[in-house]
Amino acid sequence: MKTSFFRPLIEAAVVIFLVLGAARWVTGLFSKRTHVYQTTAARQLRLLFWPLLALGAGLSVLPAVAMGGAEVSAFEWLLTAGFMLFTLALSGPALLLHLRYWILNRETTLAFQPVDNRFEVYEAGQRVPFEWRDLARVERVTCSARRTFWAKYDYLTLHLRDGRAIILTALLTDLEPLATFLRSLPTERRTKAWCWV
Repeated sequence: MKTSFFRPLIEAAVVIFLVLGAARWVTGLFSKRTHVYQTTAARQLRLLFWPLLALGAGLSVLPAVAMGGAEVSAFEWLLTAGFMLFTLALSGPALLLHLRYWILNRETTLAFQPVDNRFEVYEAGQRVPFEWRDLARVERVTCSARRTFWAKYDYLTLHLRDGRAIILTALLTDLEPLATFLRSLPTERRTKAWCWV
């Protein structure tokens, strides 16, 4: 009975996934590559896929044990709690970083085209007023823990001569091309195990 109910749902999900993927591929052939970066759902999903999958695996055990009734032993509850804590330890830091980066850059737009020497930052639709000569230094922070779910969460801080700082996070785009573009400025490169801003 359960398989007869879930099978059509799974087949429909696969068909929708394939149709959307094909449509995106076809439209990508005819669209011009954008050089404007924002916190898009696709970028967020790319960063959050493994942490959410691990969290879902950890939380999926709890209902199964809870529905076991009186036959569930204390040892099984202990194993369940241990597995949930393990998956939270794997995915929790990435989820916290994602939330922090989203709070920082949810209204940020980066217009970056190195060929045209274009580099502009917008906050809530308004251009942040600075010129190239206003940039004092760049701080590039990357994650040293490369085999973790939060390894791709890094950020770049632009320090302006008037004391302001502009923080651009991995939620906008891959920041390495931007750091390469800004290489003529004094750059401080640091690595942290967890890139909290």
